[in-house]
Amino acid sequence: MSTPSQPPQPADQPAPQPAQPPQPAVPPQPTAYPYPSPQSPPPGNFYAQPTLVGQPAAQPLPVPHGQQVQPGQFGGAGQPQPGNPYAQAPQYGPGAPVPPSGGGGAGKAVLWAVVGAVVASAAWAGGVFLIGGKSDSADLRGYAAPADMCSRADYSSFKSEYPQDDTTPTKNTLKNPALDESYCSLGLKKTGSTYADAYLTMQLDLHRKTDPGPEFTALWKNYADSHSGYEVSTVNGIGDEAYLVSQDTTGGSAGSGSRYATLAVRDGWVTYEMTYNTYLSSYDQDKNPPSLGSVTDWLKKDAKATLGQLKG
Repeated sequence: MSTPSQPPQPADQPAPQPAQPPQPAVPPQPTAYPYPSPQSPPPGNFYAQPTLVGQPAAQPLPVPHGQQVQPGQFGGAGQPQPGNPYAQAPQYGPGAPVPPSGGGGAGKAVLWAVVGAVVASAAWAGGVFLIGGKSDSADLRGYAAPADMCSRADYSSFKSEYPQDDTTPTKNTLKNPALDESYCSLGLKKTGSTYADAYLTMQLDLHRKTDPGPEFTALWKNYADSHSGYEVSTVNGIGDEAYLVSQDTTGGSAGSGSRYATLAVRDGWVTYEMTYNTYLSSYDQDKNPPSLGSVTDWLKKDAKATLGQLKG
């Protein structure tokens, strides 16, 4: 192994002395060099110092800056031990004490650094837990929006009154990261009717980004507040909440007016509306539409059946 080169010496520093052979023990002598002093390196080998086998190496004690060490003073050997001045403990300011070699100061610093890191990590994790409670998964309850709502919806309860099928119903779908929607509108015909005697619409919405609950309740539960002449009642046993909105303007007469009913259901983040309406006039063939009570019963039964079929 090659010997390390000598570090450069300032111009006003004495040249390093070669290593001296071991000398017989002599009483400690006073020294003119205050210790520690980076400008007055002690004599001897800069890189090594022999120690006694089985005995720990003598450790210098901190001495106030600029004060000379006297024989036996501070419990030490009376003069600094020769060694590598560049391996000595660094100074932290004029007269600053050197941290104990036993690890007291540095060990505590390291311990507090570790504890601080653990506490900071715990606080960060707690913040993420508290702030990041928002979930990206929508509560769709296993529902799927069909491509053809007219063929998937159940409206069999209306078949007894309107047995003829609509061969050209209106249907459409929407697929979007925020919303899936399936819609169907068809005409209901009694036997022998050329034109529709009533109309039935069905719409399923899967809200993928926002919870429709608050707005759904505000709209349907309070429908009568913004639409005069309508009645609103709560329906139990279908989804999380359901409301029946109805209006009958026939006045008991089959010759004029209209009958309207909508059942709106919310199940999680899924909403479903099923609407029936009929308009009576002198031009209509149907002079005896079903009662509003019968229509609302059909809506409840078929809406519940439809949601069951669309839920995986």
